[in-house]
Amino acid sequence: MQRNKMLHVVYRVGDLDKSIDFYTNVLGMKVLRKRDVPEGKYTNVFLGYGPESKGEHFSVELTYNYGVDKYDIGKLGFLGLGVCLPELQAVESSVEGHHGRVIRNVEELEITPSMIPDEPAEQYRLWTMATAEDPDGYQIELLQKPQRDPMHRVRLHVTRLEPGIAFYTEVLGMKLLRKRSLLPEWPAISVWLGYGDDEFDQTLLELIYEFSTQELDVGDGYGQIAISTPDVYEAAKIIEAKGGEISRAPGPVPGIGTKIVAAKDPDGYKVVLVDEKDFEAEFNE
Repeated sequence: MQRNKMLHVVYRVGDLDKSIDFYTNVLGMKVLRKRDVPEGKYTNVFLGYGPESKGEHFSVELTYNYGVDKYDIGKLGFLGLGVCLPELQAVESSVEGHHGRVIRNVEELEITPSMIPDEPAEQYRLWTMATAEDPDGYQIELLQKPQRDPMHRVRLHVTRLEPGIAFYTEVLGMKLLRKRSLLPEWPAISVWLGYGDDEFDQTLLELIYEFSTQELDVGDGYGQIAISTPDVYEAAKIIEAKGGEISRAPGPVPGIGTKIVAAKDPDGYKVVLVDEKDFEAEFNE
């Protein structure tokens, strides 16, 4: 199995200046790099909490398409980010002054025990949490907890949970770290997947399966997650051998040159595997 790392998540925004203001002044991220592609009529801005090189920190890649000021972000698709910060009251107070909206005020929530790992039924934990929306309506679930890289989770709503787990573990090589019910607050199951063993020392992919939902409403705002890989051509062979769907054949991206291969998970979410050497070369541009 190839050694992969989570790199970034991509989604589209209607006002780049407002988005940068929110992510930097509310969430404390930094603008890591900016790439304008006039021939493609779009701009990418990468934000995060530290260097992206070698997958050391995960980043958010915001895409602005020239002349497009609004997207349908969907209601049951990309559920936004999970971010860990050491203190939430000041964050909550700053949201509305930077083009965002508070969805749930800071409160202490009782977290149910997990099925994986197998935790005793009486083992509950208390987490201090809040939820905000960015200027485009993407949700940010905030957890009061210090973490080396505060970018904790990318959250996706799924209708095919077990096939999704199989895709990310057997095809893309992730580990199933946690599986728990969200009852009684939400009739759903949450699954955490990642490439490391410590669930609070990496950025995870969270799949959420809601019992009553059989169809997704993804909209047109969400793009994909990007994962590094040593060899995109070998990665494509592995995906095909495991029965995965290739949505873009391996090869360089026009205008950029970085080699990628794209696949779809069982719910149709796009995953882009990026050549790790080409990714590192982007920082020398």
